[in-house]
Amino acid sequence: MEEKEFLPRIIGFLCKWCSYAGADLAGVSRLKMPATLIPIRVMCSSRVDPLFILAALLRGADAVLVAGCHPGDCHYQTGNYYTRRRIALLEKIFDQLGIETDRLRLAWISASEGSRFRDVITKFTQQIKEKGPNPIKKEIFL
Repeated sequence: MEEKEFLPRIIGFLCKWCSYAGADLAGVSRLKMPATLIPIRVMCSSRVDPLFILAALLRGADAVLVAGCHPGDCHYQTGNYYTRRRIALLEKIFDQLGIETDRLRLAWISASEGSRFRDVITKFTQQIKEKGPNPIKKEIFL
């Protein structure tokens, strides 16, 4: 019997103004990319509560992508700066809890960067495929 290829499940919190529009552009442009992303549109990347990320990983996601506008281009002025700080702190917390920090990715993708969106998804999917399924799905540690 042939083994099934591991296809990671990646939860993507995408900023409505830039990253989600970039994803839409990638789709409209028919760019080929792996079907591993489950997109969740948020008003701003700064609206992503760190608990959402932790919950996604504990509930079966293999990785989480948070994508927003480029620094300085946020529609809410400073939202992506808050996101950058929040993700940096979350990575430290992940280290303390023993969660692999490379299962979390922060990316800046503008509305006109459909090909960049495809590249980010493709590379992140490949990275997670190499790591394998999320091990904390099997562990109960909280």
